[in-house]
Formats: sequence, structure tokens, C-alpha cells
Amino acid sequence: MSEQITPFRIDIPQTQLDDLRQRLDAARLPAPLPGDDWDTGVPVHWLRELVDHWRTGYDWRAAEAELNRYPQFLTEIEGQRVHFLHIRSAEPDAVPLLLTHGWPGSVAEFLDIIGPLTDPRAHGGDPADAFHLVIPSLPGFGFSGPVADTGWTRARIGRVWAELMNRLGYERYGVQGGDIGGSVSPEVARSAPDKVFGVHVNGGTNLPPQSAVNDLDELTDLERDKMARIQAFMREEFGYIAIQSTRPQALAYGLVDSPVGQLAWIMDKFREWTHPRNVVPDKIIDRDRLLTNVMLYWLTGTAGSAAYVGYAQTGEWGAPAANSGVPTGVIAFAHDVCIRRYCEESNTITRWVDVDRGGHFAAMEEPEILVGDIREFFRDLR
Repeated sequence: MSEQITPFRIDIPQTQLDDLRQRLDAARLPAPLPGDDWDTGVPVHWLRELVDHWRTGYDWRAAEAELNRYPQFLTEIEGQRVHFLHIRSAEPDAVPLLLTHGWPGSVAEFLDIIGPLTDPRAHGGDPADAFHLVIPSLPGFGFSGPVADTGWTRARIGRVWAELMNRLGYERYGVQGGDIGGSVSPEVARSAPDKVFGVHVNGGTNLPPQSAVNDLDELTDLERDKMARIQAFMREEFGYIAIQSTRPQALAYGLVDSPVGQLAWIMDKFREWTHPRNVVPDKIIDRDRLLTNVMLYWLTGTAGSAAYVGYAQTGEWGAPAANSGVPTGVIAFAHDVCIRRYCEESNTITRWVDVDRGGHFAAMEEPEILVGDIREFFRDLR
């Protein structure tokens, strides 16, 4: 097996961008349903405006240049192409940190925290808190797609990430992530407990088990609110998981062929999972950043393989995992529904912070709070 690491630079052919423009120009939007509001999905009036901006105001070449500011590489691990950013800090005492995104995210999630984490001196921080960053695209996502085989459980991804860090020569490092990254990061520690010195996640390491509904009398008011929101999610929002975990290929035909379909599918989740929920997502996250994230799915045609890796491995959800013993910190933003007592069963929780603002996409919504918590958690573990 080749362990070669090859420099990579994003360079999308103009023909692809021209094709996208033609598809957007000819897009056929559905008729609005009664009320045209978020209760039935993304409203036509809101998406039409975002599509118009995509056509006439968004500049992919500027986004491409922003991504290409950071060194990127490709390697192959267990038969799978892995794309990653690798940004080394200039600070002599910087330590390595592996960041893992989720669905429907990408490496673009982290663009606003790369500078503060690698160069705290230039961002009002303490140089002693500097990190070298490794930011891979999940298997099947973006430039790590499509998938080459089956079996991409979170445990396997954790093992592959440990191998990636080994290839880069890092003998001791921390890990951080949210969403899928929040469950993959502890798996890196389980795969390499002698090398991972700390696990930090936003949103928790796992959801409460179904049996948690029997514990309501023992929960705090905040925890009961989280349980109520989990139950509401299962009633009102579970449909996308049902589709992506059972028929990801059937869904992929529409998303890979229609940029408006891909945009709407992702924006529905950004609206539901940003905070506060009653504010449209492009008032919380810059709309160009939202579109760059969508572009990484569209330009690589990876809607199907990302859904497959993200949600098709349902047998692993809720399964008890061994405790690696590695110190683990959690920051739970206002949208998050993680509950400490259920994360402690498989993780050594040494820090837990509840925040009354922010949503699921922490690095995009509340980068300063997230960076501050990452710095503080790892400060004593370095």
C-alpha cells in the first residue's frame, strides 16, 4: 500500500462553473405550498433569492482562492482517497490538533478558526495556545469522495485518522469535532489512546439512549428541555435520516443533477440547526460561506457518498463504546441536545460547558466562543 502524500490544489475547470450557471439560469422551482414557510421545507421565496445571489453575486474563484491559501494534500488509506488541509503554526511550541467536520458540512466549516488556532498571537490570543492543524474531508465527502468500499463506520474513520496523523509524523496530538466529527473524534482516541492527549467536541459525543425518556424525573430543567427537543426532532425532522440511511443513491440522482435541489436539501438543515431557529440561516452565517459549503458537495458530486457514510451505518448508533480514558471536553451550544450523564458512560469527561447561544455549526456561528473553549481545554493537557 502506498503511503505517499501528494500536494493538492483546488482548480475547478471553468466548464464546470459554466455548466452550473446554465443550470441555475434554467432552474425550475416548485410552486409554493400554502403559506410558503419553513414548516413544509425551504420556502420558495427565500430560496429563489439565494439562488439569484448564487447566479449573480457569489464568486467561486474567490472562495477557491481562500481555500487554496492553506496547504492541501491527498493520500490513500485503506483504499480510500483522503483529502486534507495541513496548516503548521509558526509558534515553536504549537501542538497538533485534528479537526473533523460533519454533515452537511465540509472543511469550509473551519475557515474562520484556522487563523486564531494556528496564530493566536495575531488574533489577540496567547502564543502558547498555538496549534498545528490537520483538517481532513470525511471519506465520501468533497475531495475525499466518492467512497471506494463499504464499512465506513465512525470507528473505522477514527482508525484511518490515526493512520493519517501517523503518516504526518505526529506522535502526540489532540482531536476536535462536531456532528459526525463529534463521534469520530473519540474513536480516534480509542484507536490511538497512547497518542491522543485530549478529545474536544461541540455538541457532545453521543445522543441520549431511547431509555432516557424513563429518567425525566432525575433530569435538570435544561436536560428535560433537551429531551423534549430530541422527541420533537424524531417526530418532525427525522425524514432526511430515513431517506439518507436507506436510499442514499436514489436521493443522489436529484441532488447531483440539480444545484437548486442540492442547495435546498442542505439549507433545510442549516435553518433547523442554527440558533436561533426563527432566524433564517443567511442572517446567522455569511451567505457566501453557506454557498461555498454547498459548492464542495456540488462540484465533487458527492451528495450520495456523503449521505452513505454519514447515515447509512445506522447499526453503530447508540452502541456502547469502550472508554479510551483520554480526557474529553464538551461545549454544548444552545441548539445542542447532548446530556452529560449519557456521554460519561463511554468517555472520560473532564470539562463540560453549556452555552446559552449558538447552534450546531459552532465553528461558523460562534467561532470566538469555540476557539476560546478549545484553547482552555487543551491548555493543561499540552
